[in-house]
Amino acid sequence: MTFDEQPLHRQIYARQIFAKAGVRENPRLLNAFASVAREDFVGPPPWYFHDFSRYRELQSTDPVALYQDILVGLDKDSGVNNGMPSLHAGALNALHVREGETVFHMGTGTGYYAAILSELVGPSGKVFAVEYDASLAARARENLKTYQNVEVIEGDATALPKADADVIYANFALDHPPSAWIENLAMSGRLLFPLGFPDRREGREQAFTKAGGFLMIDRQARGLGARFLQPVSFIWVRGQEETPAGRHEGLAQAFASKRAYRVRSLRWQQPPGGQEWYGEDEWGLSFDEV
Repeated sequence: MTFDEQPLHRQIYARQIFAKAGVRENPRLLNAFASVAREDFVGPPPWYFHDFSRYRELQSTDPVALYQDILVGLDKDSGVNNGMPSLHAGALNALHVREGETVFHMGTGTGYYAAILSELVGPSGKVFAVEYDASLAARARENLKTYQNVEVIEGDATALPKADADVIYANFALDHPPSAWIENLAMSGRLLFPLGFPDRREGREQAFTKAGGFLMIDRQARGLGARFLQPVSFIWVRGQEETPAGRHEGLAQAFASKRAYRVRSLRWQQPPGGQEWYGEDEWGLSFDEV
């Protein structure tokens, strides 16, 4: 179906979130957002949305009410939501997903944005929707069963992919780029994930980031480009290995420096050289161009 043939409320929704996201011209992405029914991925009413302080019940059972730029709760106890549509519209626009590409959607939840990615890659492409939580993965598998080009994988997203991927899009935050994501990023491939560190209260790590930014990495012939798109707050990775001493303190200092906008490349498996926003022995975010 063309965009003009989509239900009117989904046309309006897509145009509104694109305006908020600052996306001017991307007809394929606009039609993808209008094509996918959000109510198919958030469960039956009552629905709850998060107003950035608490969950509140949406006072409607009409699916049209879901077509707003709001966080809809999927698992309120864990703080897992169907994310803010305008944020994802901006992210997917930056990723420039093309027909026929292989995409890994890490932290797919119940599959809504994997369905939108399915529309973008088309019948000749493939989407791997990866979810750590067993109950969410089961819901995603049911919700996406009619999408022939989508495969749901339950497991640790930081250990995938195991072969080349054109696009890796992660919807959970972590404090480093996993080696599987970098080593298996195809030439001209794009990786987008929230890099940050978790909040701590009364000495305990919280479920969300204290500071974070959407980091885009792209593989070029000369190396790995990198840039931050915008500040973000995401749910923290589950099942991550033990964090090296000093990493979170170092990232806190880096974010406090207000120099993230200068990041231009990722140093990977090479010794440090030049000025960096943040770095460790095996990787760093450099101010040098690729």
